[in-house]
Amino acid sequence: MQQLLPVAIRSVLEKPARYAITRLCFFFNAICAKTVDVSKLDKLEEDVVVTLCLLEKYFPPSFFDIMVHLVVHLVREVRLCGPVYFRWMYPFERYMKVLKGYVQNRTRPEVGVPSSQKMGVSKPLSGCTNTEEVLPYIEQHMIHIKTAYPKFRKRTKWLQDKHNSTFIQWLRFKVQSELEEDNHGVSENLRWLAAGPNMAVPLYRSYLIKGIKFNIKAQDDVRTTQNSGVYLLAQTMQVASAKDKNPILSNMGFYGVIQEIWDLDYQKFTIPVFRCDWIDSSGLVVDELGFTLVDLSKIGHRNDQFVLASQVKQIFFVDDPMHRGWSVVLSMPNREYNDVIGDEVLGDVIIECEPFTRGMPNVDTFDELVGELGGQNIRDGCEDIWIE
Repeated sequence: MQQLLPVAIRSVLEKPARYAITRLCFFFNAICAKTVDVSKLDKLEEDVVVTLCLLEKYFPPSFFDIMVHLVVHLVREVRLCGPVYFRWMYPFERYMKVLKGYVQNRTRPEVGVPSSQKMGVSKPLSGCTNTEEVLPYIEQHMIHIKTAYPKFRKRTKWLQDKHNSTFIQWLRFKVQSELEEDNHGVSENLRWLAAGPNMAVPLYRSYLIKGIKFNIKAQDDVRTTQNSGVYLLAQTMQVASAKDKNPILSNMGFYGVIQEIWDLDYQKFTIPVFRCDWIDSSGLVVDELGFTLVDLSKIGHRNDQFVLASQVKQIFFVDDPMHRGWSVVLSMPNREYNDVIGDEVLGDVIIECEPFTRGMPNVDTFDELVGELGGQNIRDGCEDIWIE
């Protein structure tokens, strides 16, 4: 209900009925979040009351039993008891299913020690270096470029391109010169980073990092599950057009699919990186309900395909039933719970699906939709309801 139902009904119902159900899904998505803003609970309670009133317009009276009415009181429960995930029964029910799976003889149930969930993963979680050590050198290099090329000091895009193409070589010489000095203060990690990785790079089809299993696209193509979708929030320069000389530096989201998984070996540590096909901005839209839609066939950013595995968030793509060729972006929780919380078997109570949108559709839009439909006949499966 929190993730798939709003997508499944996109092409099934007329807009008024579909929007009312979607509002109910948004309500459960918001109330089941791991963190709840207390100041927004009053507005959330008002929204769910309006949502139930909207449902009364499009569904028969038999739909409204006591369970539907109890939805009104869920916000009050949050005020009294705190976040919902501390009290729900899902982790216990899941664990009962796990226990039942260990039973070999149902007449004499026995429970044994489960095998590791991480068996079969081609590469376990490896240590990553602290890349924050490089940030001071990035700032020094930008100052160096502006000093060496004073005519281009105000051309932000040119400076960024120059920095990207020359920073690695400059860092190598910079660190080498500092190592020749006494009391240089260069850490061992930074020294190995500047030296560069081993040229023999192993490739993997699957990788487990921070409790999340990632697959390459080719691996997903032969499976029913999907682990190759990634999302990156990065600070980048945005321009209005190719002739725009005043780019704006701001955060921007990138959606992509993992094509290759590299494990860079720096002798003392390894750093996993993903080579991804990133969706071009022309293949990215946000609809009126806040859903992010992507066209996976429109690939862009071919000159900057690599990203650190630790920087991305896993997502998955669901085919949009309304628009052929487009996919709806949905977030997903961690699946390898044991890798995150150790031996706590019920630890998935802390895992949540982040909401796909941060707000509910405006109630005023329903009046507009009703006006557009006029006297159209909406069939709900039981009776005909005429909207006037």
